Amino acid sequence: MYILFEGIDTCGKSTQIEMIDKAFEDVILTKEPGGTNFGIKAREILLEDSLASKRAELLLFLADRAEHYHQIVKNNKHKLIVSDRGFLSGIGYALANDDFEFEHLIALNKFALEDDYPNLIILFITNMETLKERMGAKELDGIEQRGLDYLISVQTHMQSSLKKLNIPYLLVDATDSIENIHTVISQKIKSLL
Repeated sequence: MYILFEGIDTCGKSTQIEMIDKAFEDVILTKEPGGTNFGIKAREILLEDSLASKRAELLLFLADRAEHYHQIVKNNKHKLIVSDRGFLSGIGYALANDDFEFEHLIALNKFALEDDYPNLIILFITNMETLKERMGAKELDGIEQRGLDYLISVQTHMQSSLKKLNIPYLLVDATDSIENIHTVISQKIKSLL
């Protein structure tokens, strides 16, 4: 089973992924970008926010996604694969840049994923107050430096995109307690295994 943990920075994905790793046996943890050797290099470029072309940025994300799917997901779907981000983030960030159409992004991502979507997407929803509080406590990467309004816009695009897709999903209130969030996510995963 292939599950994406999606959401903007500081929403609590990483904490919950660590807890799922401890709660379930034989979990394959991965991330986009960065889950493969190519992805590690792509991640460095993307987090620097050094590409002038948003099309180049999108294509680099898609190249990473295709490699990640081929190396990590395709041959392990009989196991529990938990990915820190995936194609929904890619769509959300691309739409927030106002350069792309939803249907075109879907077609590109279907190509990268060989028409094989995840079994479940867990989307963490935060608010501006929590985002400000959590962002103030960390050093920002190039994408985060685009601003809090930009990140909230990305979240809005992810949520609206998710509702258009025919993929099971779970919306999580990222402002809830860590324990409550873990319980909700664990119950959902158990119901699908």
